[in-house]
Amino acid sequence: MTWNGNISFWYRQTGVPGRRDPLDGPVDADVCVVGAGFTGLWTAYYLKKADPDLDIVVLEREFAGFGASGRNAGWLSAKIAGSPATYAKERGRQSVLELQRAMNATVDEVIAVAEAEGIDADVVKSGYLSVAHRPAQLPRLRAAHEKSRYWGNEDEVLLSGREVRDRVDVAGALGGVHNPHCARVHPAKLVQGLARAVAALGVRIHESTPATRIAPGRVETPFGTVRARSVLRATEGFTTDLHGERRTWLPMNSSMVVTEPLSAAAWKAIGWDGHELLSDLTHAYTYAQRTADGRIAIGGRGVPYRFGSRVDQDGRTSPKTVRALRDTLNRLLPATVGARIEHAWSGVLAVPRDWCASVSFDRATGLGWAGGYVGHGVAATNLAGRTLRDLVLERDTELTRLPWTGHRTRAWEPEPARWLGVHGMYAAYRAADRSEAARRTTTAPIAKLADRISGR
Repeated sequence: MTWNGNISFWYRQTGVPGRRDPLDGPVDADVCVVGAGFTGLWTAYYLKKADPDLDIVVLEREFAGFGASGRNAGWLSAKIAGSPATYAKERGRQSVLELQRAMNATVDEVIAVAEAEGIDADVVKSGYLSVAHRPAQLPRLRAAHEKSRYWGNEDEVLLSGREVRDRVDVAGALGGVHNPHCARVHPAKLVQGLARAVAALGVRIHESTPATRIAPGRVETPFGTVRARSVLRATEGFTTDLHGERRTWLPMNSSMVVTEPLSAAAWKAIGWDGHELLSDLTHAYTYAQRTADGRIAIGGRGVPYRFGSRVDQDGRTSPKTVRALRDTLNRLLPATVGARIEHAWSGVLAVPRDWCASVSFDRATGLGWAGGYVGHGVAATNLAGRTLRDLVLERDTELTRLPWTGHRTRAWEPEPARWLGVHGMYAAYRAADRSEAARRTTTAPIAKLADRISGR
């Protein structure tokens, strides 16, 4: 039996947590954080650590970690959540190098906090592998590696096909890169442990409490209004549901499946003893982890976007997407053929129009926000939370000078242009992958058209 939806496999393992009490009438606070995913929880954690006297309220529509924080692939990665070239155009290359150094340190920061707070999140810091397994992907891999080193990843190394297969026996591997700044985590264990740590500090977390409107000095809910000097929006892919935010960030869907535990014989054939995170150079993008209990969780795009920025709550995934992910897994790792898919799920991530995350706070209004991590938020949320802390406390620090601080981008186009553009872009990427699978040696031209559509 394949479970479908029900939030994610991660919560099937840990159990869906009981909900904290909803808001019960109007309250006053120093800080109100809207959203109890990684961004909101890290922000509350660091603010309370910096100033224990702050009265902080966190509002969550469902339960802490319900969204992308509890559904992602478990990549605690130092990848910059955005385009280095875009940030550099505004602030210069040196600012991007500083952002990359901050992201590298953030991976270790999250691991250190998890250890200090007693959060067992199946952490293994082994880096990530990005693999080229088609001839057309190899030039792209090398070009991406050179760009990565230019933007600060000087310890990323290029691997031959044999060196890739010595780590993970990816069928047809022609080359790869290994970046050491990434760790595997169990998303639900990490976010639930963080929520417990935040609550233990004295932060009030109210679940089952949707915010209906955010304004300077207040957050309105069906159960009362929270009045606070600082109001911080940390709603990521669900931002579209807030009043006036329909076109701020696009909620992009990403889907995952997980296998049953594989046999010892299958693992002997695959290798993967280092537990590196794994991705490839297809345009549609595939990402995977070897779980602590011997499964493979693999993800990619299913239905990328729903008309009108609608957001699915349950995480159900179409049978077509499940089959596509299973086929991708079997093609990359043939030893998985015959392994049962036990769970499929989907979630949304926030995509700004220029594909660049941002952290902002307006002292005049007391309004702030962070997000738009384009799928690279497990670590970036921690850095964003520490940055919001400094902005709220009016500190001028290295973090507040990073290039994503105060970054602005234009709104997404109205419908139906938004739907047509996103679906056209991914149709072009899928067509490019089919073309390259037919032994092309260079990137399919239609992929370049998709790049232009996206504006990346």
